[in-house]
Amino acid sequence: MGTLYEHKHLETPAILQDLKITYHESSLVFPSQETEKRSMFLSNIDKVLNFNVQTVHFFPHSSKFPPEVVTQKLKDAFSKVLVHYDFLAGRLKINPQSSRMEIDCNVAGAGFVVASTEFALSEIGDLVNPNPVFQDFAVQSMEGFKAEDQPLCIVQVTSFKCGGFVLGFSTNHCLFDGLSFKHFLENLASQSYDHDHKPLPIIPCNDRALLAARSPPRVTFPHPELLKIELSVGEDTCPPVFDCSPQNLDARVFRLSSDEIAHLKIMAKMGPNNGTSKITGFNVVTAHIWRCKALSCNETMENPSRMSTVLYAVDVRSRLKPPLPISYSGNAVLSAYAMAPCTDLETGPFSKIVERVTEGSTRMTEEYAWSVIDWGETYRGFPNGEFLVSSWWRLGFQEVEYPWGKPKYSCPIVYHRKDIILLFPDIDEGVNAVNVLVALPADEMEKFEALFYKFLK
Repeated sequence: MGTLYEHKHLETPAILQDLKITYHESSLVFPSQETEKRSMFLSNIDKVLNFNVQTVHFFPHSSKFPPEVVTQKLKDAFSKVLVHYDFLAGRLKINPQSSRMEIDCNVAGAGFVVASTEFALSEIGDLVNPNPVFQDFAVQSMEGFKAEDQPLCIVQVTSFKCGGFVLGFSTNHCLFDGLSFKHFLENLASQSYDHDHKPLPIIPCNDRALLAARSPPRVTFPHPELLKIELSVGEDTCPPVFDCSPQNLDARVFRLSSDEIAHLKIMAKMGPNNGTSKITGFNVVTAHIWRCKALSCNETMENPSRMSTVLYAVDVRSRLKPPLPISYSGNAVLSAYAMAPCTDLETGPFSKIVERVTEGSTRMTEEYAWSVIDWGETYRGFPNGEFLVSSWWRLGFQEVEYPWGKPKYSCPIVYHRKDIILLFPDIDEGVNAVNVLVALPADEMEKFEALFYKFLK
C-alpha cells in the first residue's frame, strides 16, 4: 500500500463565479388530477427541518433528448406525480387550534423553472468540487410570491450550450428525507417515459401521523444530543439546525478511495475490541473524520481532555414495530451521537473509536427513537453536537434511470458550514469511494489535512 497515501486532497480548481444563466420561464405546476384539499400533519422530526435543500443532477448531451424535449417531459411527469405527492403543491401554515406547523394541501402549486447557460457542461468545472454558484441551477424562490406563498418544491431545468442539461431541485426538508427524495426521483423518472398510465414504481406513504408522539409523551432516556431552546408563546418553529454566522472558511474535498476505506476497515479490526464492532464503510469513515475534526479544533489545543461529540443520521424505518413502510415519504431519520474525550481520540486505538460510532447507531432502538420523538413534543430544540456528518454517499441519486439515461453526477448544493461535514459518492468510483467535503478556518484546515493523512498510515 505504498502509494496509498501519496495523494493529497482534491485541489480546488478555479471555479466560475457567474454561470451566465438566463431564466426563460417560471410557472406553477398542478396535479394532473383533482386532489383532496386537506391539512397534513407534520411529525416532530419534520418540524425541525424547516429549511430548503438543493440538489443538482447533471446530464450529458443526448441527440434523442434535447433539453426542450426533456423540459416538456419533466413538466408533464411532475404534474402526474403531484397527484400522489399533493403536499408538494401545498404551503406551510400554523394550525390555530394546535399551534403546530403543518402543510395546507391547497393545490397552490409547485414551481417549475426553465433556464439556460452560455457555458457547456465541460466548461463549468469539476463537478465533484461543489461550487456555491451552482445554487443558480436550483432557485429557492420564485419572483412575484410573498414568503408565505413560496412553493415548497421547485424543479428547474437548465440547458447547456452543448445540449446537456442540469436538473435542479429546491425542496423544503420537511417534505422529504434522503430516502424518500430518492423514491420521488424514481417516480418522477418513471412518469417521464412515453406511457399514458404507467403506475408509480413506489407509491408514497404520506401518513405522517405514523410518527406522531405518544400520548402522553414519555421521554425515557437522557438526550445529550438534543438542545432545548426557548420559544415565544404561539411559536412552533426552531432556528435551522446548525444555523451559524458566516465565517471565513477554507473548503476542501478529501477523497477516500476504495483501497483506503478497506485499509481503515483493517485498522478497525485491530486492537482490544477486535471483532466487537460492526465494521462498515460508513462507521470507519465517520470515525476517521471524527478523530481528525476533533483534534484539529483550536479548543482542543486549549483543553486536550475536552469531550467531543459527533452526530450522524440513522434511518428508523426498520427499527420501529411495526416498521414504517419503506415508502414513508416524510423524515424518518434521527441524529445518533458518539462522545469521547479528545485524549482518547488521539491516543486510543482506532477500533475503539469505530466502536463508539457503532454504539451510537445501535443505541437507536425503537424505544430510544420514540423517546426522541416524545422529547420534541415536550420541549423545543434540535440536534446539538460539535459537528454533524451528513451522508449522501449511498442514497443512489445517480442510479435513477430516466428516458435519457442516468445522471453523469448528482450532488447537493453546499453552503460552506464549519459544523457540517458532507459525504458524497465519487464521480469515477461511485459509492466504492467517498468524497469528504470539509469547511474550516485556514489554521484548523491545515491541521485537519495533516491528521487526515497521518491517521491513514
